[in-house]
Amino acid sequence: MSWFRRISQVLSLALFLAVPGVTAAVADSPAPQEHYANHPIRVRPGATAAPTGLTPATVERAYSFPTTQTGAGTTIAIVDAYNDPSAESDLGVFSTQFGLPPCTTANGCFTKVNQSGGTKYPRTNSGWALEISLDIQWAHAVAPGAKILLVEAASNSFTNLMAAEDYASAHAQYVSNSWGGSEFSGESAYDTHFARTGVSYFVSSGDNGAPANYPSASPNVISVGGTTLHFDSNGALTGETGWSSSGGGCSTYETANSAQSTFSQYGHVSCNGKRATPDVSLDADPASGVSVYDSTPYNGQTGWFAVGGTSVSSPIWAARSADTGALVNAGYVYGNAITFRDITVGNNGNPCLTGLDLVTGRGSWTG
Repeated sequence: MSWFRRISQVLSLALFLAVPGVTAAVADSPAPQEHYANHPIRVRPGATAAPTGLTPATVERAYSFPTTQTGAGTTIAIVDAYNDPSAESDLGVFSTQFGLPPCTTANGCFTKVNQSGGTKYPRTNSGWALEISLDIQWAHAVAPGAKILLVEAASNSFTNLMAAEDYASAHAQYVSNSWGGSEFSGESAYDTHFARTGVSYFVSSGDNGAPANYPSASPNVISVGGTTLHFDSNGALTGETGWSSSGGGCSTYETANSAQSTFSQYGHVSCNGKRATPDVSLDADPASGVSVYDSTPYNGQTGWFAVGGTSVSSPIWAARSADTGALVNAGYVYGNAITFRDITVGNNGNPCLTGLDLVTGRGSWTG
């Protein structure tokens, strides 16, 4: 290096440090690392002109869910990334197909905003648009009396998704999050976005088996895993097993909340004080996927799709919780208020067990 270049660098550093409030430590500080989420959705190939996936009536029978007008007086927020320009009209097609009450902007049931509550929406993304259609349609199917608030983050960055989460938390009692990513050091700093008093948070556990994902691993959320529903040739339910791709495992970074760590079956999963995921589960295998209508082209196709993934189980859990009107948090899930179907068959890299496990948690909600 020439003497002139050395002197130039020394003078530049001296001038930088002469700026009031600037120190060498600041100059050397790296920019915070951004993290990005994926939507855990699995789609059976090919759109069709009529539904081929499970219907709301079939799912309600499988779980003995209430079929009357439920969820009245509550709001379910759906947090996703990017824009689904046909979200409301597609919800209308879904509702008409299955005899559900209309849920529109005009009647006050449906609201769509960006991450700050405005109406300047982000760019369209076909994969996230299908995710959005799934989330709002099945939240409405299971809690048809609830209002639906769709909050679209500007992108799939955690910064934008957490901004959307904050808006959703301030305007709904139940928040469903069908997104997540690999765990990372420092993830617990985001946990405060899932901690508003009186709000129930649900997060898909992921679609790649073990290990645990974030924000599913946050101790402030209900982590929702996946199962497979089995039917005979007449459409009668014959059983439910753990889905091989259900996300789950012991968190690397998060500590179990007290409701989980003191639960009598927590020792079964050998997480040694760490957060165990999932807490609960529901249908997610695309082989027993649900019907979703989407007119925003997905892989060049529009119409009815059969969709699976823990993207299905999270909004349904949020909606079933809205049916109760209760705060469904860890204390509620690990208490005695819910009747669970224990899932004892299946493996995602961890085995299903009698009681709590790392595939289906406590099991699926029945009744």
